This record gives sequence, C-alpha cells and structure tokens, in this order.
Amino acid sequence: MSVRKFENLLKILGPELTKQNSKWRQSVSPEERLALTMKYLGSGDSQISLSFSYRLAPSTVNSIIFPTCKAIWETMAKKEMPEPTGEMWRKIADDFYSMRQFPNCIGEIDGKHFEIQAPKNSRSLYFNYKKTFSVVLLALVDANYKFVVVDIGGYGKSSDGGIFSNSVFGKRLEESRLNIPEPRPVPNSTETYPFVIDGDEAFPLKRNLLRPYPYGLSTGRSPST
Repeated sequence: MSVRKFENLLKILGPELTKQNSKWRQSVSPEERLALTMKYLGSGDSQISLSFSYRLAPSTVNSIIFPTCKAIWETMAKKEMPEPTGEMWRKIADDFYSMRQFPNCIGEIDGKHFEIQAPKNSRSLYFNYKKTFSVVLLALVDANYKFVVVDIGGYGKSSDGGIFSNSVFGKRLEESRLNIPEPRPVPNSTETYPFVIDGDEAFPLKRNLLRPYPYGLSTGRSPST
C-alpha cells in the first residue's frame, strides 16, 4: 500500500480507530492500529511476530486487529463494494468483451482456501480435500480482477458450488434478485443472450452461470488437450 493510500484510509477511519487514554497508559494511536492491521493482512505474519515488531502484548495486538478489520469493512464496504446495479453489470460486461473478448460476461467466480488452525470441537468442518484445515473465500471478480461480491468464512470441507448455493449471492441469483439486465445481442449477431457469470466445474449450470463441458466431452472435442 502506498503512503498516499494509507493516509487517505487513515483519514476516513481515524475517528473509528481513536481510543481514549486511560489513567495508567496511553492508547495505541490510530496510525499504529491501522499500520499493524495492514501488516497482518498483507504479510501473513503471526500475531506473536507482530507483538515483537510493535512492542505490544499479544493480547493487545489481538484486540487491535479484529476491531480495525470490522471498522474497515463497515466504513468502506458500501463505497468500495456497492450492491451491483444493472448499469454496473453492463459496464463489467463491456470490460470483459473489450479486454477478454468474452461477450455478456459479468464476472468470474471461484473459491480460495485459507489455511487455519483447526478450531476446538470443529471436528471435520474445516478439513479440506488437501488434508489441511481452512476457511473459504468465494469471490466474484470483474475483468480487472476487482472484487464485486465476496462470501467469506465457508467451511473448508464444503465445495465451491455448495458454498455458492448456500450464500446470499447464490440465493439471490437463483431468485433473479441481482439486478442483472435482460438479455442483449452479442457483437455481430441479432440473437439475444443472457448475461453470465463464468465458473469452473464445481459450480452448477444455470441461466446466468456457465461452467465447462464435462471433462470427457471437452477432451473428445479437442484431441490436442
């Protein structure tokens, strides 16, 4: 993160991160709270490591990171990740066509596992196919790899398709409540086609959600693959 971006973010979050001094000690400044949290999110350093770097007790580091993350989300989410409108979907589709030659595409969707220590009494909920424990970030991105929709915290044992189907986003797609525009013609054609999200084989095939052909069919069509 550049200094300018950090300062702009601090200006926005400063009031939320300012804490009163106590009788016994001075509170950690908003600048340090934000810097510590950005370091944690960007580097993957442990909280113990950060406690040494910032000369703070591990319990203090813990008490800083999670409230700061919450403040970032609650303050910035509506601005940086607003609920998509029809106009936004059309702009994303236009970008996909101009940059990727993919008409009527309104996003690429996939899941990413983040390894964790298994929570107590979680049994196999977080145990994934790689035989590690994880939580899943399910994300829809535009042609510039910018997040449009995220679902965070899915169990590691769950498939991307299962997490999608149970997410608010997946349910709204099923119920046609995502403000997706009506079908429109693709370039060099008068036929109209729906706007679509592009996923892999883990996702179900739906009107507005594409997935690859089954493996056997796709290899049969293309001997070179």
